[in-house]
Parts: sequence; structure tokens; C-alpha cells
Amino acid sequence: MFPLTPELRALLEERLEYTRRCERAQGRIIPWVFHRNGRPIRQMRRSWKTACKKAGLPGHLPHDLRRSAVRNLERAGASRSVAMKMTGHKTEAVYRRYAIVSESDLREAAAKLAAVTAQR
Repeated sequence: MFPLTPELRALLEERLEYTRRCERAQGRIIPWVFHRNGRPIRQMRRSWKTACKKAGLPGHLPHDLRRSAVRNLERAGASRSVAMKMTGHKTEAVYRRYAIVSESDLREAAAKLAAVTAQR
């Protein structure tokens, strides 16, 4: 089981509707959610490069999404065990390699620390 965010659910529903339209037009069942007009996607590399280029993010790797998921879950305050389950990490050591700390994270932590010490 994987809980869907509203955005992910909307994307999957949109793809399902597209698939249903393709099925009606072609008169056959299409067993894939992501496809090219009813044909399976055999090679993802070119599609990935094109999508990254169109998004203005050339050079990104599919694995970068996992790193972003870890960062976003940490920032959202999800517990480490929940975040690990969602991202599929089996060990905390590997998970920590994905939990990249940015300069803005450090500044935010310093600001929180300053706020706590100012209250004393």
C-alpha cells in the first residue's frame, strides 16, 4: 500500500482517462498506465532526457527523484521509519546518504535554535 498525494492521484486519474480514450479508439485493452498511444514504453532514457529538458532541468537522473522525496519527507516532518518505508530504503545507513542537508536547512535550524535560546 502506498498513500497517494492529491497531485499524484490526479496525475494517475488523468493517465487512466487517456488510456481509456486510447482503448475506445483502438478497440483493444491497453494494460499500461504510461504508454505511447497504446504501445509500451521500451526505452525510458530518451523520454526522460526530453522531459527534463522541457522542464528546464537538463542532466537530472531518475534517481534524483528519490533524493528529493527523502528531502521533502524530512522537511514535512515525517518520521524516519515512515519516510524509509515510503522511499523503499531498507537500512538507515543508505537512507542517510539520501538525506542531503542544504545550506537553507542549516540556516533554518540556526534560526530555530536562536528562537529557542532567545525565549530563555
